[in-house]
Parts: sequence; C-alpha cells; structure tokens
Amino acid sequence: MGQQKTLREMQTEVDTYISQFKEGYFSPLALTARMTEELGELAREVNHYYGEKPKKDNEKEKTIEEEIGDMLFVMICFANSLNIDLQEAHDMVMHKFNTRDRDRWTKIDE
Repeated sequence: MGQQKTLREMQTEVDTYISQFKEGYFSPLALTARMTEELGELAREVNHYYGEKPKKDNEKEKTIEEEIGDMLFVMICFANSLNIDLQEAHDMVMHKFNTRDRDRWTKIDE
C-alpha cells in the first residue's frame, strides 16, 4: 500500500492534515466522544464478522481494517492535541509490560 511509517511520521502526517483547517483539533472531550463512536463502529463490525449479528442486506460493507484505521486517526488526533508523543507513550507501556507484567502470562517456551 505504501512505505512503512513510524508513529512520529503518522503524527506529523495527521498534524499536517488537521493544520490546514481553521478549526484545528477538537477538544479532548470531543475527541474522547469520537473515539467512543469509532470504537462502537469497530465493535459492530467485529460482531458482524465474528459474532451472532449478521449484517442487514442494506448495510454498507465496512471492514474491521477500516474501522481500526478510523480509531487510529482519532487516537493520533487526541495525542497531537495534547502534545503526546505516541512513540514515547508506547515505549512507556512496553516497559511496564516487560517489567511489572513480565510474569503475568504463561510464556510459550515454558
């Protein structure tokens, strides 16, 4: 589809896109509501593919991939609006999982 992008490159790309509009980023509360909305749409798609609720004949075909992309876009907007570097946030959480939670789950090689 395209070349691999880092989280920082994605944040820059989204910022360049949003910066062309006078409105700029939505407020943190509005972005939280947007994330909730997008999560609901993702949940609906997952339910259609893996759950007990098939799509209606007149429902538009969407994919889980598309809905995850929408969630990622809003998450990047949220991080950008609060000046959060997602690479740093990711590194912090991976450190937590690799230290505090390192023995929480059964390793494959055990």
